[in-house]
Amino acid sequence: MAKFFLRKKVGDRVVNGHPWIFGNELGDTEGEANAGDIVEVYSYNGSFIGKGYYNPASQIRIRLLSRDKNEVVDDTFFYNRIKEAWEYRQQIGYVENCRLVFGEADQLPALIIDKFNDYFVIQTLALGIDTWKDAIVAALQKIFSPKGIYERNDVPVRELEGLQQQKGFLSTPFDTNIILNENGLKFHVDIENGQKTGYFLDQQDNRRAIQHIVKGADVLEGFCYTGTFSLHAAHYGAKKVLGLDISETAVATARRNAVLNGYQDICSFEAVNAFDVLKQWVKEGKRYDVVMLDPPAFTKSRENIQKAITGYKEINLRGMKLTKPGGFLVTASCTNLVPPDLFLKTIDMAAKDARRKLRQVTWQTQASDHPILWHVPTTQYLKFLIVQVM
Repeated sequence: MAKFFLRKKVGDRVVNGHPWIFGNELGDTEGEANAGDIVEVYSYNGSFIGKGYYNPASQIRIRLLSRDKNEVVDDTFFYNRIKEAWEYRQQIGYVENCRLVFGEADQLPALIIDKFNDYFVIQTLALGIDTWKDAIVAALQKIFSPKGIYERNDVPVRELEGLQQQKGFLSTPFDTNIILNENGLKFHVDIENGQKTGYFLDQQDNRRAIQHIVKGADVLEGFCYTGTFSLHAAHYGAKKVLGLDISETAVATARRNAVLNGYQDICSFEAVNAFDVLKQWVKEGKRYDVVMLDPPAFTKSRENIQKAITGYKEINLRGMKLTKPGGFLVTASCTNLVPPDLFLKTIDMAAKDARRKLRQVTWQTQASDHPILWHVPTTQYLKFLIVQVM
């Protein structure tokens, strides 16, 4: 097994728990390693740090899987890691629908597995983990005996690893349009063509957080996707809910979800550009008791962070202006490159420009089945805020 040594003046981040090792952090090597191989990593003075998979074509040269020198990385290793991840979810109460494996937070870098009851969706986002895909599928079969496993590797990030984008069945084919249960509601999920793995499990706890503020309320949701927050608002007693999304397909699914739950008379959905509509409705003086904003990520590159901040400020400014005095703004950001403090600062700037005062009600992150490692900042990405707009 090849050995890689960290440079003398770098490595504290890795020693403190971060599993990523970049090319410019590596110094000497011993032995030969091919792309996808498991290699050992040592400090500059020869102390063992860990072992992980290697890809010379990636900026993240090595992703650590284990800090135990005696641990063997084989099929059994992946079975045990996935079993441990499942036991953790059971301990914290996520048994029906959950993110079963959240990459680095579950010591399986670049691996995502979402569990939708008896169906599983997998993403292997780096070459090293993609090499072990058969072992991962075998582990899922052994632990769960699932009704189906599907691969959603149709994501551009794989190309940075020299991998092709692809999707398809990793089990016997099945109907990829499924229905899941969440907080007493049912939702249609298209795991073949839906966003990400088909459904945003990371907001499932946050959707419960709106239950008290929406009772009897006239609610507007921008960027509603398939209507999950809108349907929760209706479920928790909203008088009227309007959801906006640019995707005709998403809006069609949102309407089906409303019918599925018997809220078609309360919830309505329109396929429009929410940015433009919010701006127009501010000019028209429209007002709502509750405004909810859960937009897609505004940037995935550091070069465009300022553009993302401008976007978040603008939509939240419009959201505040559309909120009646004493009403509530529910706002979120899934942009990983915008840290929590910067997001809150952006909301504050929007409030000043809107000449509105805010009273914080709730400040949360992603659901607990997406655990956060304190020394791995990328594991905390979702920001969720409820404020009263005075």
